[in-house]
Amino acid sequence: MFKNHIKIAWRTLLKHKSLFAINSIGLAIGIATALIIALFVIDEFSYDRFHKKAEQIVRVVFNAKINGEEIKEAVVMAPVGQTLKNEFPEVVQTTRIRNIGNSKITYQNSSYRNSTLAYVDPNFLEVFTLPIIKGNTIAPLQKPNTLVITKKQAKRYFGSTDAAIGKMVSLNNEEAVYEVTAVIEEMPKNSHFHFDILASMNSREDAQSTSWTDSNFHTYLVLQKEYDYKLLEAKLPQILKKYMGPQVREELGVSYNEFTKDNQLGLFLQPLTSIHLESDFVASSELEQGGDIKYIYIFSAVALFMLLIACINFMNLSTAAAAKRGKEIGVKKVLGSGKNNLIYQFLTEALLTTILAMILAAVLVVCSLSFFNNVSGKELQWSYLLSPYTFIILTGLTVFIALLAGGYPAFYLSSFTPLTALKSKFSGIGNSKGIRSVLVVFQFVISVTLIFATLIIEQQMSFIQNKKLGFDKDQIVVLNESYLLGNNNISLKNKILKDARVANVSHSAFAPIGPSDNNMSGIFIDNKFKRRMFVYNIDDNYIPTMGMELIAGRNFSKDYGADSGNVILNEKAVKVLGFEKDDVLGKTFIRDTNHGKQQLTITGVVKDFHFKSLHQTIEPLLMLNNPYGGLIIRAKTTQMAGLIKSIENTWNSFESSEPFHYTLLDQAYNQTYLTEQKMGNILTIFTILTIFVACLGLFGLVTFTAEQRFKEIGIRKVLGSTIPQIIAMLSAEFIKLVFISFLIAFPLGFYFMNIWLQGFAYRTQIQWWVFVLAGGITVFIAFITIGWKSFKAASMNPIKSLRTE
Repeated sequence: MFKNHIKIAWRTLLKHKSLFAINSIGLAIGIATALIIALFVIDEFSYDRFHKKAEQIVRVVFNAKINGEEIKEAVVMAPVGQTLKNEFPEVVQTTRIRNIGNSKITYQNSSYRNSTLAYVDPNFLEVFTLPIIKGNTIAPLQKPNTLVITKKQAKRYFGSTDAAIGKMVSLNNEEAVYEVTAVIEEMPKNSHFHFDILASMNSREDAQSTSWTDSNFHTYLVLQKEYDYKLLEAKLPQILKKYMGPQVREELGVSYNEFTKDNQLGLFLQPLTSIHLESDFVASSELEQGGDIKYIYIFSAVALFMLLIACINFMNLSTAAAAKRGKEIGVKKVLGSGKNNLIYQFLTEALLTTILAMILAAVLVVCSLSFFNNVSGKELQWSYLLSPYTFIILTGLTVFIALLAGGYPAFYLSSFTPLTALKSKFSGIGNSKGIRSVLVVFQFVISVTLIFATLIIEQQMSFIQNKKLGFDKDQIVVLNESYLLGNNNISLKNKILKDARVANVSHSAFAPIGPSDNNMSGIFIDNKFKRRMFVYNIDDNYIPTMGMELIAGRNFSKDYGADSGNVILNEKAVKVLGFEKDDVLGKTFIRDTNHGKQQLTITGVVKDFHFKSLHQTIEPLLMLNNPYGGLIIRAKTTQMAGLIKSIENTWNSFESSEPFHYTLLDQAYNQTYLTEQKMGNILTIFTILTIFVACLGLFGLVTFTAEQRFKEIGIRKVLGSTIPQIIAMLSAEFIKLVFISFLIAFPLGFYFMNIWLQGFAYRTQIQWWVFVLAGGITVFIAFITIGWKSFKAASMNPIKSLRTE
């Protein structure tokens, strides 16, 4: 029987080729979109789950609010981990990371840059699953001045993994030498950290610090199996009071209880597997930029709605074809076919269509995945679809889609009485017309919402590009690593200044965007702690080089000697310290340094500028005349390539082994919002596909209406109706459905995109024209879809529709 249903279904599908093609293409696009999004979501959720102890590991993080300053950091104080292990038996192990970042490794007379370095505790490779492939597999980091490198770096430095073991290297021009004790596999892509070199924490003095006020260490705990980390987290306030309390009294002169009356301090625990998607800590405290759970929800919703829209298309197109299949259904019923037999027949057709659509979808995934990877920055593999587990899921999905998409048409078509079917009078059957209208409205609600979201994201990206930042990011070249030239750094600066294409050069390790140092100091007013503030160490050329504006006082100047006891504040710092801009010059305050307290006199105020992402508000900032680090170059010319080549030649003239490296500030600015740009591009692609598939559904409803009103159109033409009048008649109903979708989609879009915009401290406003543009785009696309079919129906010879009467 089933074999017979297959044969009949195949013949029927071939008989209605256009309907079959549209159904298959619509379903294939919907399924392919859902599969690609599923691969993306699975990859995002897979981060850090490859570690054997992943479910037991939590990260200790620090949240505080002190005198109005909100602190959210992924790093904590050096003694936290070991203290928690000593205090609580549920903590089985603890390990730390001290991130150094891009570093230089020197072996014999060869130096290598761009190797990421971190110092880790000796038990790091016991906590995290990073297989050792060569060398000491027991305790490779137990001794000071030992390190482990990845397989790729071993081949880069020494030619092979075997040759690496026992080699002595130096790091970042340190006098100490380190022994390579082991080689590990490359760290998986789906990890929240990636390092080329892991050096023993026992090599660092600050790792032994007992301070509970300096945070520099990423700290992880291994808890007992199946232990609820929230129970431990509830005990952490007492630990802060016990160990931080005495140091607060010593440094600030107040008791811990008194300090926490108006301030909040807290250690919290974060599961390892949630770090990638659910972290909202200061970016500079994270090991790497993570993902965003909001985008996972958005794309998962898109995948679900895309499948629903594809299934709705199938329903609409199948019911639209009922008029053509009326006599077939009537004859079958007259000849004895029961309702169940017809249902099986129509479900078989739906299953066959879905199977073919699934095969086509798999082909689309294979062909488009490389493009998606380029847009998203991922490395997804279509081979994931070949696993037995995936095959079972796809088989179940195929059956589910066939039932979902084919169920309604099957029951609808099989419900006709023989007389109704033979006369092809379907318009009054149940509430089918209303159901189809609701389905089309649903499709366009999703489409309009996605169009609206895409326009808002594009508007926010445009806002970011055109936002006045308080400095000029264009035509700025940053040489972060010129300090590696030693005494020749200043010589390089002087030679660059002689180039007529150069307007100015500053000596500083601090850039408002891109790679930069990140210093902070505690500030005291009248011997009372006020709050922490960011500190920029700059020279007298920094402000003019960056195109910043002094709104009070003076810049640093060699005419005033070293200017070492003076400070320039930004407007936010003036406000936070309680001074007035008109009366701030000459005021003094104390800042805490590694060498004790330092009194500073305010000599200038710079207009607020953005030195963090636009996700964050402008923070208070101090500028000190104590430059170190690289060079920042302001060019006069727009021909940057020639200038950069000239700077590189000047660099090479010092015969240094250090490779030349530069950053263009405007490009660094764009990189800051790369995640938003990628997500915006992905959403645009899915929006286009959703609209396309939704238009197939609209096409189905137009087809149904044209079939139902075939003779009416002929009569109207005979009585003198023009083609535009008939097109207007057929289009009015569908355009009305589109406008009804606006009433639902616009509030939804406004609500969800307003939530998304809240993630930016500085954001665009949702303007009225966005609603008009989203609506206009939708109406235009819908009218093109409707108009084409309507024109075709209106252009037919009326004799053809009336000759059977």
